[in-house]
Amino acid sequence: MKEMKPIIYMGLTLGMLFYAVPRLDIQGDSKLATFFGIIWIAFALVIVAAHLHELLGVEEETKRQVAKVKRMKRWQLEKAIQGKGKMLQFKK
Repeated sequence: MKEMKPIIYMGLTLGMLFYAVPRLDIQGDSKLATFFGIIWIAFALVIVAAHLHELLGVEEETKRQVAKVKRMKRWQLEKAIQGKGKMLQFKK
């Protein structure tokens, strides 16, 4: 179900775009209407891009890489602590 939500929402957004774009007054006389139409289309495209980002799993790969770096740092810290512990034992 987690994979279906972005597909459904992206489909709804694309449907909304196909329905609304021909009805928007982009080349009209009113600058305010033209500005609204351009901003509305840009916002809808940002929503589509966000759902594509979710579908492609870009964030999951980043999370995996961050977790790998954290594990490595934790391992290095443990080795450093173990090394200091050994040095302290020799000094006794």
